Amino acid sequence: MRDTDLIIVGAGPAGMAAAATAANGGARVLLLDEQPRAGGQIFRNVAAGGAERPYLGKEYTAGKPLVAALDHPNITAKYGATVWRLEAGPRLIWSRDGGSNVSCAPHILLAGGAQERPVPFPGWTLPGVMPAGAAQILMKTAGLLPRDAVLAGSGPLLYLIAAQMIDAGTPPKAMVETQSQAMMLRALPRLPRALLGAGTLIKGLGLIRKIRAAGVARYTGASGFKAATTKDGTIAFSFVAKGREHHMDTPILLTHQGVVPATHLSRAAGIVHAWNEAQQAFQPVVDSWGRTNVSGIHVAGDGAGIGGAEAAQAAGRLVALDVLHLSGKSSQAARDQRSVPERATLRRALAIRPFLDAVYAPLPEFLSPPDDTIVCRCEEVTAGDIRRSLQEGANGLRQVKTATRAGMGPCQGRMCDLTVRGILSSCGATPATPRARSPIKPISLGELAALTSQQETSA
Repeated sequence: MRDTDLIIVGAGPAGMAAAATAANGGARVLLLDEQPRAGGQIFRNVAAGGAERPYLGKEYTAGKPLVAALDHPNITAKYGATVWRLEAGPRLIWSRDGGSNVSCAPHILLAGGAQERPVPFPGWTLPGVMPAGAAQILMKTAGLLPRDAVLAGSGPLLYLIAAQMIDAGTPPKAMVETQSQAMMLRALPRLPRALLGAGTLIKGLGLIRKIRAAGVARYTGASGFKAATTKDGTIAFSFVAKGREHHMDTPILLTHQGVVPATHLSRAAGIVHAWNEAQQAFQPVVDSWGRTNVSGIHVAGDGAGIGGAEAAQAAGRLVALDVLHLSGKSSQAARDQRSVPERATLRRALAIRPFLDAVYAPLPEFLSPPDDTIVCRCEEVTAGDIRRSLQEGANGLRQVKTATRAGMGPCQGRMCDLTVRGILSSCGATPATPRARSPIKPISLGELAALTSQQETSA
């Protein structure tokens, strides 16, 4: 599509908001997303599944107008499309239905959102142990509800999922929360700023009240997670809370320690990244318009730093306004004037983040887990393997990967990069930003050969 002004990767809150804003301003937009429908993780399947699943709440169905706005003559949406390479130009190569396509545009917006932070502990790879966000995806797409589940970890998402389970008539068996009173005390200096986002705080307190009213058992200040499989196939979960060891059996253990930016594509594109100490994750370096150091490429939404759905929408619209200006479809004055309400929304939505980051900080035992914990699920590399490679002379992330194959499996480090970094840091190393190479997602050799043949023929 050589007549495209803007290519957007990701049809979540940021991508959808940017697409509609750009299209309404006269830009021609190509929207690519891996899922069958628009919505991203937060509004996944909202256009098809919201009415018959009222337990998902009003905040979920609020995504319907964003999806409806994509029905615009200037927007071409391709779903089931997996972007696996981003080149200078800028140029994208993406796969769909077993074939690859090449698309170019003067401007590209990466709006790939976030992924759940890995929660490694002994037994986290067992059947029946899964990320809480994955369970929520099943709730949104298939109406599958976890029953007698234990929710373990920390973060606002745990409260939301617990409340949704309660409204669906399948309340969790227990909530095992890692945040402690000490974390809350350390977060208190950030509370005055968080009051700018008072609406979010009030919603969170409402979720906690609902959980308490439902009589769900709660354990706070928990640590020392361990899971094993019982003879009848359930999960035997143990942890320590307030100095006591607890044991409980559950058919499903849902874990969560927050989300982190999905950065594989942005790192592969050569975009500069920085370490966000508060969120314990790498994120792209962007300016106030979402521009990066790579010409023609913007990043917005949770992929540029975790902020939530409201912040992502505002950031996506700001990128679209900037692209309209750069494309000659809007003056600088018009861009700046239209950006005022979006910047106000963004400031308000982000005001609460420092408080939440402090209250729900991941525990050190998840950042650098015990030796017997599998770190790389693809290659079954343990934390002990990583530490032994350092003792035997591995120097830095690249040599650790060579020595152990951690991060060299099908997921390409998505599930272990942060943990490997945490282990290196705990051993006194200062790891650099992990590299990402194309193809960003697995493709077949046949598809790659067909694409090469097409390019040679066109040349």
